[in-house]
Amino acid sequence: MKANAGIIGFFVAGIVLGRLHAVPATADLDAISLGVLCTLIFFVGYGIGNDTTVLARFRSLSPGLALLPAVSILGSLAGSLAVAMLAGGHSPAEWLAVGSGMGYYSISSVLITGYRGTELGTIALLSNIVREMIALLGAPLLVRLFGTLAPIAAAGATAMDTTLPVISRTCGPRLVPVSIYCGMATDFSVPFLVTLFCSM
Repeated sequence: MKANAGIIGFFVAGIVLGRLHAVPATADLDAISLGVLCTLIFFVGYGIGNDTTVLARFRSLSPGLALLPAVSILGSLAGSLAVAMLAGGHSPAEWLAVGSGMGYYSISSVLITGYRGTELGTIALLSNIVREMIALLGAPLLVRLFGTLAPIAAAGATAMDTTLPVISRTCGPRLVPVSIYCGMATDFSVPFLVTLFCSM
């Protein structure tokens, strides 16, 4: 719980500092974010590399786990169709395009904006940020309610990067290779699915 409070605290601090324009306008925020993310992933990788049993644990996992990315993608698309029926405002194909972002907001929102305009692109951006925040902050609850694979499926494309440390902590190091695999496979699907549904 303390770690989650820390994440929320940093998020709120970022909002406050952004509103105050505390960071110089000349700062390359994308480069800074990438640097912090790379550092974070380095330490996750170091932890995996330092564990001599990680490959043995990966081999012992059930082959059924190879289907986890497909389950995550299908669940996301099913949720998007449910939103389409409840919210309306956009066509089912457009809601499916939003759901196809899988948490990968840096590419999905840009693609959707290019195909369908700023409004839907903004919805996609917010949707993917909310998905990532749910995976970051809700991982312990997801584990309790649905099991150790739930945070990985919920994280989508972010399971291999930004949410990986939280997944490692809440689901256990044994599932880190699964999380990376699921994130990579889901990540790969994003441009194809977004383009497909935007073209309908």
